[in-house]
Amino acid sequence: MAGAAHTAHMNPDVAPESRATGRVLSSWRAAWLRVEAHWTWYRRYWRSSLYSSGLQPVLFLAAMGLGFGSQVEAGPATGGHAYVHYVAPALLVAGAVQNAIGESSYPVLSGFKWQQDYHAVTATPVTAGQLLGGQIIWLTLRVGIACVVYLLVAALFGAWLDLGALLVVPVGLLAAVACGVPIMAVAATTYNEGGRFTAIFRFLVMPMILFSGTFFPIEQLPAAVRWLAWISPVWHGTELARGATFGGLGLLPAAGHLAFLGTLLGVSALAARRYFYRRLVV
Repeated sequence: MAGAAHTAHMNPDVAPESRATGRVLSSWRAAWLRVEAHWTWYRRYWRSSLYSSGLQPVLFLAAMGLGFGSQVEAGPATGGHAYVHYVAPALLVAGAVQNAIGESSYPVLSGFKWQQDYHAVTATPVTAGQLLGGQIIWLTLRVGIACVVYLLVAALFGAWLDLGALLVVPVGLLAAVACGVPIMAVAATTYNEGGRFTAIFRFLVMPMILFSGTFFPIEQLPAAVRWLAWISPVWHGTELARGATFGGLGLLPAAGHLAFLGTLLGVSALAARRYFYRRLVV
């Protein structure tokens, strides 16, 4: 590094931007470089992901909230609200979680196995941990765009009661990232994917969406399996989202839901960081 700087000093023909500065990228800057790479791709191909980004949960809302929901009377099961109001915040959380898991599975595995751009990135001064940080930031932005699209389109259906709906977006983001980062850790440990992700989508994600209070209260589940909903991050996100929309969620229950999602995110981020380093650092 000192030799390169000396050469640049001795040779005035060397362009200033090509001279070595001796500076190391900060973790924040290195992570954002990865985000910029994703954004460069996304701004060209965003139309191809428009359906999964925001329109899919809106179609669920139209089918379940307005179609089927028109046959459901407001009552104790819906908290006294119309069914479209009952499912709207839950579908934002469910859609965000589905998007996050989708973005954290095959696309992340591709960075390791097929495109192998993760190996190219970590051949630069960007570390595996900084790369992971960039992936998490991009996941948050990507899902955030989808949540805002859903929020705006659902408003056209009259799905929101008041401005408390704005709080549903950060809740959905927290639940989504808390579910997406563990899948990143799984992707980092996957060499021959086989049916691993298919099994996750089929036997984990879909039951989690269907039986975590999205469409009906979990009190209607048999008591023997109700505990499965209690350990579902979708249920914790749904409870927070409905609490933000309807009110009535106590401080302690809200703190418990936030603690569950925050702990899941923190533990899975540490695991993902370990597995990223194990796979990328030789």
